[in-house]
Amino acid sequence: MFIGQWSSSARLDGKTVIITGANTGIGKETTRDLAKRGARIIMACRDLEKAEKAHKEVMEDSGNQNIMIRKLDLSDTKSIREFAEVINNEERALHILINNAGIMMCPYSKTADGFEMQFGVNHLGHFLLTFLLIDLLKRSAPSRIITLSSMAHGWGTIALDDINSERNYHSRRAYGQSKLANILFTRSLAKKLKDTGVTAYAVHPGIVRTELKRHMNLGLLIMWKVVRPFTKTPVQGAQTTIYCAVQPELDKESGGYYSNCRPSRCTRAARDDEMAEKLWELSCKMLGIVWE
Repeated sequence: MFIGQWSSSARLDGKTVIITGANTGIGKETTRDLAKRGARIIMACRDLEKAEKAHKEVMEDSGNQNIMIRKLDLSDTKSIREFAEVINNEERALHILINNAGIMMCPYSKTADGFEMQFGVNHLGHFLLTFLLIDLLKRSAPSRIITLSSMAHGWGTIALDDINSERNYHSRRAYGQSKLANILFTRSLAKKLKDTGVTAYAVHPGIVRTELKRHMNLGLLIMWKVVRPFTKTPVQGAQTTIYCAVQPELDKESGGYYSNCRPSRCTRAARDDEMAEKLWELSCKMLGIVWE
């Protein structure tokens, strides 16, 4: 269950990186590492106050002043479109997009557009963001898209007939559905981006001590205290994301699922390409976009 820090001297000088949820946990540690490698980083964050604190900390620690904050609320497609418009207008290149932000096992609620919150933020928000930035990524190739999933993808199924969990909501299953969607999205994305120079990876960071546990009920919190000594720190949890962003040999790979800095096996449901295509079509319909 444990790994240390992945060791690589690879540099990212001249590379531009966007990291969603970069102000805390895995996102902040990913930002810190890539900043030390010389990347130009755009921290895409909802909470600007937390982002400012993380921004100052990372700049002081890394010595990299080429880090900026941009407002992004993945629970609101208007915010996503505004963010992407700024990026497309201001940035000449985008080499790495890290879809890191997420919400876990929250009480039932909906996004600004009426999507179940976990599916809306974890999957649809990043789906739309990637769609809006894909041309910039293609122009910047070789480039990479990394989406954080979880071993929790095994908790859920894709309920095409009740994707917003309106008939039956269970926070754990809804979280599992969103994390399963992340892997299926990555598989489809890799196929659609074949021969473009843009590659895609899904990542399980491990069981990590982050703020994601804030919505756990009492029973799960008690269980968490038992397993906590065997969990990863945010630094350890960030290593597979960093690996997928930096490892040169991965330019030849796309569509895979990674854990502990190596390819990992996901569930059969996460390898269902027919369901992946149905999810893609449904996601486009829900977002009102055409993405062939």
